[in-house]
Amino acid sequence: MKRVYIGVYGVGLGHASRMVQVADRLKNDKLLRFSSFGDAVEYIRAHGYSCIRVPSVEFGWDPNQGFDVVKSIRRLPINFFNFINQCAKESNNIGRFRPNVIVSDTRLSSLVAAHLYNIPNITIINQVKLMLSNGLREYSITRMFEDMLAEFLGCLWRSSDEVLIPDLPPPYTLSQDNLWNIATISNRLKYIGFLIPRPNLNEENITKVRRMLQLDGKPTVFAHISGPSDTKPLLIKSIIDSIGDDVNLIVSEGRPNGNAHPKKIRNGWYYEWCPVRDEIFATSELLIVRGGHSTLSQCILYGKPVISIPIENHGEQIGNAKKIERLGLGMVVNDTDRMNEYINNILDDDKYKSNISKVREIAYKLNGLDTIINKINEYLSR
Repeated sequence: MKRVYIGVYGVGLGHASRMVQVADRLKNDKLLRFSSFGDAVEYIRAHGYSCIRVPSVEFGWDPNQGFDVVKSIRRLPINFFNFINQCAKESNNIGRFRPNVIVSDTRLSSLVAAHLYNIPNITIINQVKLMLSNGLREYSITRMFEDMLAEFLGCLWRSSDEVLIPDLPPPYTLSQDNLWNIATISNRLKYIGFLIPRPNLNEENITKVRRMLQLDGKPTVFAHISGPSDTKPLLIKSIIDSIGDDVNLIVSEGRPNGNAHPKKIRNGWYYEWCPVRDEIFATSELLIVRGGHSTLSQCILYGKPVISIPIENHGEQIGNAKKIERLGLGMVVNDTDRMNEYINNILDDDKYKSNISKVREIAYKLNGLDTIINKINEYLSR
């Protein structure tokens, strides 16, 4: 039986969720093994896959300010040490498992190990340039550092046999700030479309969810809050407190192994972990999200306008959210003080639905999931 090893970046659940979708398509006739860190480990294991925990390499986070520059700088020595250990553990894992192909979702250590054993490797990535906080980016020296680091990382990522971008091709690329104008890798990037499944829901199931949650004639707003655990509680509380009773509000914290039964709140329902997320996506008129790439991709495929509240100082999420706004698919906000006004503005303006319908049509012409499966099978057949 052919063996596939999948290394997954572990901050948030976006990388893990898209790689689980890949694994679900491969599992019938292939032996699979994951490695990751953070919340992603429990998420992958909860979906029935073996996942080896490796040392974490991540930024510093603050519950109030999101991405924390000082904490991130302080973490540099431990991140360097953890990366070396991660490479060592990854090499050991791969040496024992002996896969026929390695898939790396934003994990350099998996790529390093692939080269060590001369195993074909495929990289999935939507962030080559690491964007620093907006405050720091006001300085030209910061932007120069970003560009130099991007070119260096581009050299590393391009050593993969394939560099696949789970995004729309220009000019619709959500992650343009993290991908465009990087000379060392630009000619290696292959835009394959979103790496998430197309909505394929049963109307009967959607009706059951609406009845279960007692969704009446008011508009339904789904606040699907992903990202590092420390950044979620305060935002969720502020969303619940700020939104009035003229909408059906459903909130999902996205906590792996959290309670899957909804808790009644003043203006709707709250899930620690939402087992009917797709049905609620489908039945909602508006989505409130961070700025994660996978979540925004889902918003487009479901044809739902967006209010994006990116993690403060999180360059990638801010860039994704601003692109959504430039495409006319929603708006970016920094706080929840005027949330009722934001919701009404979007629901009352048909341009948002019209714009997202056009981009959705473009997205449906590309099937990233089929492309990556075909590419993996191509390497396995060699």
